[in-house]
Amino acid sequence: MESSKYNSRLLEKAVFEFAKLPGIGRKSALRLVLHLLRQDREEVNSLATSLIQLRDEIHHCKICHNISDTEICSICSNPRRDQSELCVVESIRDVMAIEATQQFSGLYHVLGGIISPMEGIGPANLTIGSLTERVASGEVREVILALSATMEGDATNFFIYRKLSDYPVKVTTLARGVSVGDELEYTDEITLGRSLLNRTLFEETLQNNKR
Repeated sequence: MESSKYNSRLLEKAVFEFAKLPGIGRKSALRLVLHLLRQDREEVNSLATSLIQLRDEIHHCKICHNISDTEICSICSNPRRDQSELCVVESIRDVMAIEATQQFSGLYHVLGGIISPMEGIGPANLTIGSLTERVASGEVREVILALSATMEGDATNFFIYRKLSDYPVKVTTLARGVSVGDELEYTDEITLGRSLLNRTLFEETLQNNKR
């Protein structure tokens, strides 16, 4: 920890911890900590309790790997969802982004990242194995590859496509309404919704890339 800039080591420690959060610098962390100091003890205790419960009690769905309060998430356990459509996404944030479009009624599979040798992430670090098992069960008729339109995302798409090539399942991908280089979670809802509805066969994207 840096040498103390404050009159209180407790304040400095709190600022140091808040500054670990993504997108939060020391100045923003200081504002947050001072804001909490102005709140009633009950409100601060409620925040602390909710964070501890979040970390200790939240689950990852044992089917799709989405976050959940139970072993199986509310999407996977919903009988009204289309069991034959499986949308493959990189992260939990992408599930939220697609759900916000209200254009998809199937199920999800969260990979937990994308293949990135530069960051030391390979296929074994992702949930591709359990994805293959879900497809092998025979209930899935279409796998929608909804990964970010980046080089790493395309490489992961291709790897999954090859892994699923032995199964009688249609593999599609988002229409390129999502700009190349864009991450899915930052795409606006209308563009993302249209890209989902106008998805194309993954084979066609491979043929287009060869031209």
